[in-house]
Amino acid sequence: MAIRHKCFISYHHADQQAVDDFVKTFDHHHDMFIVRQLGEMPEDIINSNDTDYVMRRIREDYIRDSTVTLVMMGKCTWARRYVDWEIQASLRPAPNTSLPNGLLGIKLPTFTKFPERFDLNLLQPNAAKNTNYAGYIDHPTSADRLAIAIDWAFARRSTHKELVNNPRERFSNNRQCP
Repeated sequence: MAIRHKCFISYHHADQQAVDDFVKTFDHHHDMFIVRQLGEMPEDIINSNDTDYVMRRIREDYIRDSTVTLVMMGKCTWARRYVDWEIQASLRPAPNTSLPNGLLGIKLPTFTKFPERFDLNLLQPNAAKNTNYAGYIDHPTSADRLAIAIDWAFARRSTHKELVNNPRERFSNNRQCP
């Protein structure tokens, strides 16, 4: 059996049903990963307009003990400030390991485009092969495909951490999504 990595799941709440189905299929039925996500319980919601405080809480309470962040990307995921903040927090080295989380995007059927901070960590046009930190897959149809992708993202935490592109600027508001 493959190693089960603790995965933080970042997503737009409009995709809640797809995320719930994904977790049910790949965590509950196939034991592919151990899920961590914001909003698992009603008291988990961080109610503050102070972005530094929210970022610290996301990092300390949800991402700190995870090793891979799965970004579930639907139609408007790219426009959500919390997704930007969660990706930014994931790309910061964790105090206990000095490694960032691996970063893996999962394209949902409604996918339209990558979140900007996620895109900064993908292989860019005209770049040399293997010069990206993040990767993505279409919504997986098999547990094996997902396991390979999660292991890939986990390995890049140490083999490609110098490629992380994580600017300090972050969304202050959600963007307009058609």
